[in-house]
Amino acid sequence: MLPPEVRSLLEEMRAERIRGASWLARKGAEAYIVLSELLEGKELENALMEMRREIPAVNRTMASLYNLTRFIPITGDPDRVRTRAEEFIRLGEEAKREIGNIGSELIDENEVVITHSFSSAVLEIFKAAKKKGKRFRVILTESAPDYEGIALARELESLGIPFEVITDAQLGLFAGNATLALVGADSVTRDGAVVNKAGTYLLALACHEGGVPLYVAAESFKLHLELTSEEIEIMERPYARQGYRVRNFLFDVTPWRYVRGVITELGILVPPKEI
Repeated sequence: MLPPEVRSLLEEMRAERIRGASWLARKGAEAYIVLSELLEGKELENALMEMRREIPAVNRTMASLYNLTRFIPITGDPDRVRTRAEEFIRLGEEAKREIGNIGSELIDENEVVITHSFSSAVLEIFKAAKKKGKRFRVILTESAPDYEGIALARELESLGIPFEVITDAQLGLFAGNATLALVGADSVTRDGAVVNKAGTYLLALACHEGGVPLYVAAESFKLHLELTSEEIEIMERPYARQGYRVRNFLFDVTPWRYVRGVITELGILVPPKEI
């Protein structure tokens, strides 16, 4: 049985609607740190086995949660658990900074970048490009029904990066006004498909039609080297508007052929051969 302090963190992860896979993975690592402060020996081993079931169950679409549980060993030594969890957090932060540095080189002067949903890795690219003195603007969707795009708009406003917000239905209309597309990922499957906020596939199709290169920004712990795109479990969250049930799958799957490259801390990988 997991301690209440850890259960509380898992519930916080389940309740989160705006921040994505990177944030959830970090929060999961923090749960391991808390666990290491409370248990040891056989009790800790049993709890770690339970965590291997509970953390991926928060959102089975996210490779980061699966890979986190494999990064932490099953051991009765709390110091080892804490060390590995802290290392996971450190590597994640370093990866994001490197993705920002690599991805910002794709942004040319006066670039018009279109994006969908909120990706901390994509935001890091925007921050790095701004820091390098590049002038560009962003087209972003409001990303209904949770409106992650509005959260991104606030971040861009604070950075002084020009942007305009569009409704999700206008992705096809505005993709033709962009020169580059950048999105995040919740998972990249071993056959090179990108699992991300529903609407990403539509953006990819519109970019493909208009000749706009689309890149995905994702830390390497978002690569799911065991599952194919057909094996990914896509979550549907109950949703209703004005008394009517509205179908609300949280993610969709974009085939590799619509993706120019996956920006990781290891470099830009070309799916599926380099995944």
